[in-house]
Amino acid sequence: MKKIGFIGMGNMGQAMLKGCLNVFKAEDLLFTALLEKDCQAVSEKTGVEYVMDSLKCAEAVKYVVLAIKPQVYPTVLAELQGKIKPEQVVISIAPSYSIAQVKAGLGEGVRVVRAMPNTPAMVGEGMSGVCFSEDNYTDDEKVMVQNFFSAFGKMEVVPESLINAVTAASGSSPAFVYMFIEALADGAVKFGMPRDKAYVFAAQAVMGSAKMVLETGEHPGKLKDNVCSPGGTTIDGVAVLEERGFRSAIIEAASAVYDKCNNM
Repeated sequence: MKKIGFIGMGNMGQAMLKGCLNVFKAEDLLFTALLEKDCQAVSEKTGVEYVMDSLKCAEAVKYVVLAIKPQVYPTVLAELQGKIKPEQVVISIAPSYSIAQVKAGLGEGVRVVRAMPNTPAMVGEGMSGVCFSEDNYTDDEKVMVQNFFSAFGKMEVVPESLINAVTAASGSSPAFVYMFIEALADGAVKFGMPRDKAYVFAAQAVMGSAKMVLETGEHPGKLKDNVCSPGGTTIDGVAVLEERGFRSAIIEAASAVYDKCNNM
C-alpha cells in the first residue's frame, strides 16, 4: 500500500504533490485526475504513478487527499462511500465542507482531517490550518499528517470553528498579496524602473517583511513604526494608505472571504 493518494490535480493538488516530493519518495505517492493527458503530464514531471479512477486511488493508499473543487465533492464522496477502511485517513481541503459533511458522504467511522492550505505550497512556503475529527489517531498518524503539511510549508492545528478564519487569513489572501505586489511595482514603473526589476524589489520587500514578523516575534505595528522616521518619506506614504482606507479594505476583503465560506 502506498502512503498518500491525491484525488484531484488542480493548482492546489500539484502544489502539495510537488512539496511532498521533498519528503516522500515518488513511489510512496499516487494520484488521479479527470483527464488522462493531465495525469500523463504530471507523472512525466514528477515521476509519480497515477490511476484513472478515484476509487482505485483511494483503495491503494493509507492517506486519501481530496484535492478537488467543492462542486466535485458530491460525486467523489458518492464514489467512495462505504469504501474507506477504518485504518485509512481522509484529508479534505474544500473550504465549504465540514468534517461532519465529509463523514456523512463517506460513511460512518471514517476518520477525516480537514485542512486549508494555500498555493505558496508550490514553492515550499505554504500555510495550512489543520483540524482533526474527534476520532482516535495514533501518534504515528498525527506525525504523518504533520509531515505531510510540513512538506510544503508551515501548519498549525486549529479547532474546526476557526477554519473559515484560516481561509480568510491565509487561504485566499495570497491573491491580495499579489495585487499589492503588482500595484507597488506599478508605482515603481511609473517613476522609470523596468517592470521586471520592479517586481523583484516589491516581491522581495514583501517576503523580507513577512520573515521579520515571523522571526522577530515583534508586533507588525512596531515593525512598521521602526520604518517610519519622524518627518521621513515612509510616514507620508503610510498617511496616504490610512487616508484611502487601506487597512479597512483588507479587513473587508477578509470578511468577504469568511462570509462566502459560511454561505457556500
